[in-house]
Amino acid sequence: MSNATLEEPEDVSARSLVRLAEEATLCAPGTCGAAATLGGGVERPFEPSTAVTHPDLAPLLDVQAEAGEGPVPTAMRTGEPAGADDLLTERRWPAYRALALERGLRSSVTLPFRHHELTVTVTLCGFRPGLMDARTRIVATLIGDLATRTIARDRAYERALTEVDQLDTALRSRPVIDQACGILMHVIGCDADAAFDLLRRQSQRTNSKLADLAERVAATKGAGLKAALAR
Repeated sequence: MSNATLEEPEDVSARSLVRLAEEATLCAPGTCGAAATLGGGVERPFEPSTAVTHPDLAPLLDVQAEAGEGPVPTAMRTGEPAGADDLLTERRWPAYRALALERGLRSSVTLPFRHHELTVTVTLCGFRPGLMDARTRIVATLIGDLATRTIARDRAYERALTEVDQLDTALRSRPVIDQACGILMHVIGCDADAAFDLLRRQSQRTNSKLADLAERVAATKGAGLKAALAR
């Protein structure tokens, strides 16, 4: 399974999961494939971001999400590795076990990695029992920890860019909002705080952006404003 080519997704977190799954497979000689997931903690164990090194592994993630049980939910809940040395003798997670055996898997192990609000897992699968040895665990742990920190850093960077963009938009919108408030103050005879509050509430009622409403008020010089507010 591990020789499958993965498409490179556009999402930064998804790309990191793809690399994690591929590198985890390379670090474990007895592995036939790997899957990686991104979750927001115990309450949100599965987010849309997942990656597998072979399409046959994707249903194994789906069945765990649907059943709410399996090595991935268990590892996320406990914060400890979860797996089975031999699925033939495994009695936990019946839905996952049945599907894994149907696909010829005999062993799997899921390693969880937590960083702030994120939880990343990497699941290694094997055609033979006894997949995880000490060396493989150490290497997979190093790779998983690095990938989790990278995803957390990338998400923080994306949030920062969004906040900068929002601030830039607010700064560029401020002059026209101030102009609209001035028109309101003149037309209605209120102070600046009351004018802004009226503008904000009108924006909510009409389901329009504050800046767009302010531009309309400024463009019309407040014509029909009293009637609109009365309605």
